[in-house]
Amino acid sequence: MPAPLDQGAFEALYETPLASAEAPLRVYHLGHSLVGRDMPVMLAQLAEDGHSFNSQLGWGANLREHWEPDIPVKGFEQENTHAQFRDPHEALASGEYDVVVLTETVEIRDSIKYQDSQEYLRKWARAARDGNPEARVYLYETWHNLDDEEGWLARLDRDLGLYWEGEILRRTLAHDDVTRPIYVIPGGQVMAAFVRQVEAAGGIGPIQSRNDLFKDQIHFNDYGAYLMALTHYAVLYGRSPAGLAHALDKANGTPAADPGPEAARAMQETVWQVVTAYSPSGVAED
Repeated sequence: MPAPLDQGAFEALYETPLASAEAPLRVYHLGHSLVGRDMPVMLAQLAEDGHSFNSQLGWGANLREHWEPDIPVKGFEQENTHAQFRDPHEALASGEYDVVVLTETVEIRDSIKYQDSQEYLRKWARAARDGNPEARVYLYETWHNLDDEEGWLARLDRDLGLYWEGEILRRTLAHDDVTRPIYVIPGGQVMAAFVRQVEAAGGIGPIQSRNDLFKDQIHFNDYGAYLMALTHYAVLYGRSPAGLAHALDKANGTPAADPGPEAARAMQETVWQVVTAYSPSGVAED
């Protein structure tokens, strides 16, 4: 395992933002329930006509499980019974995707220690670019349980630099055969910023606290899925999500809970503030 890429060299990789997407994107999502079925469908509704996606999901599935043919992906049969499922190896080899979004399972420290996260991020990034040399590869940063004993917000503040960047991304980028940046979708950072805004304001629309973004201690509900769809839109398309629709459908075709105009506007503004302030997202201020 290589030492992490020097911080200065890491920052230099992201000095020049990516150009905004000029056409609808073809996206592949590889992950677990913090991707989920609904969020990519919401993203497709936010994007232009022509946006398309495929995915493979699991229950707490890590990058190693998705890669290795002899390691079962937990929850595979339950999570991939939908029209957008596509085997990731076959999908990336096809070269059909403009964007590949990868995420690691949490507890992130355990994934790093036991599942060799940096090596499997490297493998998936290489597979994406072997299929399409122009593909943009992203690491989707997520979050831990709301009742984490170290503090949910404290961990979000610390873990991005310490684990997602320091132990996964910067080690992956230190390999000689990883010659282009891997960008970051800062989902956890958006969650933290929006929660702080909501709780400082004493509630925004139907969202009164962090709990109103989740259906349990870690999995987002419709409001949280909408927030993450906005985050993916802003990063992948390089555009502000201000003014986008907030009455969307879920993957099963039923209406998602609508956060309403006030909360939707606050979400959209927060997303744009966070992603434009974080250079590894590849997004620049308009």
